[in-house]
Amino acid sequence: MIPNNKEITDDLFQPAESEKSREVILRPNITYWQEVWKRFRKNKAAFVGLILIAIILALAIFGPYVNQHGYDEQDLTRANLPPKIPVLEHVSWLGLNGMDIQGVDRYEENGISENFWFGTDNLGRDLWTRVWEGTRISLYIAFLAAIIDLIIGVAYGGISAYYGGKVDNIMQRIVEILVGIPSLIVIILLILVLQPGIISITLAMVITGWVGMARIVRGQILKLKEQEYVLASRTLGAKDRRLIWKHLIPNSMGPIIITTMFTIPTAIFTEAFLSFIGLGLQPPIASLGTLINDGYKLLRIYPHMLAFSSIIISMVMISFNLIGDGLRDALDPKMRK
Repeated sequence: MIPNNKEITDDLFQPAESEKSREVILRPNITYWQEVWKRFRKNKAAFVGLILIAIILALAIFGPYVNQHGYDEQDLTRANLPPKIPVLEHVSWLGLNGMDIQGVDRYEENGISENFWFGTDNLGRDLWTRVWEGTRISLYIAFLAAIIDLIIGVAYGGISAYYGGKVDNIMQRIVEILVGIPSLIVIILLILVLQPGIISITLAMVITGWVGMARIVRGQILKLKEQEYVLASRTLGAKDRRLIWKHLIPNSMGPIIITTMFTIPTAIFTEAFLSFIGLGLQPPIASLGTLINDGYKLLRIYPHMLAFSSIIISMVMISFNLIGDGLRDALDPKMRK
């Protein structure tokens, strides 16, 4: 019944809310790794660490080619020269003006017109070239050891956790034996047997270095292997190899990546320590450890020989730790907003 015989017109009605408007996506559709990268970029400390590592890697690759001096090129006429960098030499407090601790311009005194940005050592070798050559070798050893640890640790931990039972018991007893032996003693003994070198140092660090990765992977797979998607894949006829490498390992990538990031600075420190005590690389090969070993002997007279290598190794280790912390937060699903 229409009151007052009022005519029904279109303006008396309101359009109903469309069902499509209720299904509007309020946030962009991004993948898991895109979201991880987005959260990682918001962590300023971790992002700064990533930039520093990129710069150091670039200098380690291209730095030795900036000048024509080789890392083992000796010239006693230019021995123990302080660092001297054009433009920056006018900033007195930086100490990059070629003056020694007594205030004497060694370049002018020795009649040297060429500038050595990081100075020279007691044999007249260019420290700029040696520092970046040493950084390259130290990073090479660290990355190689981390990759081998990653491969062995993931395979060992994954197989141990997936099959369980007697297989897991036997494999974990082996791990406990390796953990019970001090890793430093194993590394030193192996280097003494194989003679110091890049390969021997890497193998020495790998012997016990993969144990931590194996334990982390084992814990993750023990937690994941009873999940519904694993049961569904097994019901559909997936083989053990596919279950491990296509389902369980990919879903454990967060802890694996974080552990690898923390493994790299540990390997760098181990290599530097071995070189410092004389069991690492031998002269004239340069690494951050050998440069620190050479520099600390003349620290009070020529501090520049120790300063630059120490700064580089500190920056590398701090940057990788910052990246590891940032990845831990970015890969944590609880941090998702």
